[in-house]
Amino acid sequence: MKVPETQIAPASTKAELEEFVTFPWKVYRGDPYWVPNLLSEQRKLLDREKNPFFEHAEAAFFLARRNGAVVGTIAAFSNHLYNETHKDKTGFFGFFEVLEDPGTAAALLKTAEDWARAAGHDQILGPMQYSTNDELGLLVDGFDDSPRILMTYNPPRYQGYIESSGYEKEKDLWAYKVGVRELLENMPEKVHRVGEKILKRWNLSVRKVNLKQLDREVDMALQIYNAAWAPNWAAVRLTESEINLLAEQLKSIIDPDLSLFVERDGRPVALGLALPDLNEPLRKAYPRPGMPEPITLLRLLWHWKVRGNIKWVRAWAVGILPEYQGQGLESILFLKLAEAARDKGYEMSEASWILEDNDKINKSIQMLGAEVYKTYRIYQKAL
Repeated sequence: MKVPETQIAPASTKAELEEFVTFPWKVYRGDPYWVPNLLSEQRKLLDREKNPFFEHAEAAFFLARRNGAVVGTIAAFSNHLYNETHKDKTGFFGFFEVLEDPGTAAALLKTAEDWARAAGHDQILGPMQYSTNDELGLLVDGFDDSPRILMTYNPPRYQGYIESSGYEKEKDLWAYKVGVRELLENMPEKVHRVGEKILKRWNLSVRKVNLKQLDREVDMALQIYNAAWAPNWAAVRLTESEINLLAEQLKSIIDPDLSLFVERDGRPVALGLALPDLNEPLRKAYPRPGMPEPITLLRLLWHWKVRGNIKWVRAWAVGILPEYQGQGLESILFLKLAEAARDKGYEMSEASWILEDNDKINKSIQMLGAEVYKTYRIYQKAL
């Protein structure tokens, strides 16, 4: 019996884009570790009018079908801000999801490559959605656990699909785990002693984020973020519109006790932000895509606020202005965040993601007893 051919076409209508965002439910049906994103957030991610990423980027979304049924998805995109920053001609792929079907996987990747080549790119990187400021990387190690908040998850077979299509490793990103109390027990006495001296020497103080003046706080965070991360691999600055959207998405999650600024004479020079792992209650609250989202959100609040099912906290961002780096501020922020996490009752912490070759940060985290327990990979292919 002849196997029907896979047909791949752009997803452009509202109905097709809805198929695009709901398809992962078919891939991960029965998977105990997968955590679905809220469909409303996924729709905004693809919306060229609502997502400020499209102010400096273009994208195409593709559906693979067999006998009319969707069997895979992929997106290809041009990030003009990235290429201006890095003087590159790089395209990207993301939203790669496919049933257990190597042929369709290869066809999807080729579709993204053809689009990127036609857009004038000479290489393609991925998976990303959409840059180092967003969720990125293919999970290649650590499949026996759910992802923490804003981290990715995928079946193990995707690695073979991508590598058999000629992609090579570009960069690995590490996620560390350590118990909160273990972290504090492993914190060298020197951090406590020298930390206070550093704060006095530079006339620095540590304070919580003020949610009542969120607009001002977001502006300060944007300045630190863009300056601190600029030298990093593949970094691209967040625009004002992008960070405002991010703040809007996170404001109901942010805990001021876990959101800290280091200031000098009233001017923020460093920030540390840890997020409660909302994936824990979300996995229990979101049983199927057809459930009305208001009900899902009520279930989420029940599992989060009433049942108190969050055991993990993720150290999401620690950034220091270049002129204050190398002074030990990152250790001070790790200490303050760990103390706050302990006081809030969190048991485990993840620090992610960390570039595999960021030796300074990796040594600092390992010194605290943390171990790499998940690896995410970015792939590259010359076009």
